[in-house]
Amino acid sequence: MAKITLDRLRHSYMPDPQRPEDWALKEMTQELEDGGAYALLGPSGCGKTTLLNLISGLLRPTQGRILFDESDATEMSPEQRNIAQVFQFPVIYDTMTVYDNLAFPLRNRGVAPAEVDRRVKEVAAMLDLGHMLKKRAAGLTADGKQKISLGRGLVRSDVNVIMFDEPLTVIDPHLKWVLRSKLKELHHRIRRTMIYVTHDQTEALTFADQVVVMNNGEVVQVGTPVDLFERPAHTFVGHFIGSPGMNVLPCTLDGGRVGFMGQPVETASPVQAAPGNGRLELGVRPEFIRFEGTGIPVEIVKAADVGRFRIVETRHGEHRIKLLVSEGQPMPSGPAHLRFDPKHTHVYRDGWLVN
Repeated sequence: MAKITLDRLRHSYMPDPQRPEDWALKEMTQELEDGGAYALLGPSGCGKTTLLNLISGLLRPTQGRILFDESDATEMSPEQRNIAQVFQFPVIYDTMTVYDNLAFPLRNRGVAPAEVDRRVKEVAAMLDLGHMLKKRAAGLTADGKQKISLGRGLVRSDVNVIMFDEPLTVIDPHLKWVLRSKLKELHHRIRRTMIYVTHDQTEALTFADQVVVMNNGEVVQVGTPVDLFERPAHTFVGHFIGSPGMNVLPCTLDGGRVGFMGQPVETASPVQAAPGNGRLELGVRPEFIRFEGTGIPVEIVKAADVGRFRIVETRHGEHRIKLLVSEGQPMPSGPAHLRFDPKHTHVYRDGWLVN
């Protein structure tokens, strides 16, 4: 295993990048701790797979360095980096048995037969494959084949990092939860560094200890699932994470006082006027808004029942504001007022959180 350091890393697929949009991955510096569980989360085309391929050695960065522990691995091949990678589509040998598929990486490295047998059976037990070791891989379901791909990474003791590139894409929805839980359990057991690429926030937030949120080739925020939910560093994070996403509304700042459409709004921390005329907005998640006797006057537009709560959409002038109302909690029948929880209401300038 190894700590991975990305030192002023950036990459372009163009021979002579000049403009910011020429870079598939904009400059970033980040440390991934030894034994951590990380997710690279963002929409398609945001640079997730580019970053994964740079770390694995499938791509050489245009600029910057990649360190494994304190060793410069920038010019190393994937083999030299001791990387195990699990792709979207299972990469297995259909003509081999499950046992032989799992044993293949060890036999390739000249590991003694007794050690091969011990490691294969241990990993098969972890992945619930023990009862099918003698079966040919061709007859397995997609999730069974993906377990073999995972097992081929786990079976090696010399792996520095296991990388997953949207590994649940081809898995039936009802099996995704099972495999996500299995991955989380395996990480707690073996404590290998794992990096998981996905555009699915549920997969990222349930698997990772630290989530790297990316957009347009840029790392927007790195944090725990709680950090990303309760204190988004950018309005993109607020929109992208959460269902429904964070409400983003225009606001004013006058002497440190925040207002929305003439209504005063309390925020998580005092906001000082900063130089420049950047766009000011306030962000508050639907979970942190409630109906109250006084506050921001709104008209209720619609409500959608989603089980334990309702998603209620309200309107103040031209602005829509969503909130969650718990099951059984009454809703106003006429004109209503909203109150934002000050501890979870933040101000953003040009999209970025104002501290």
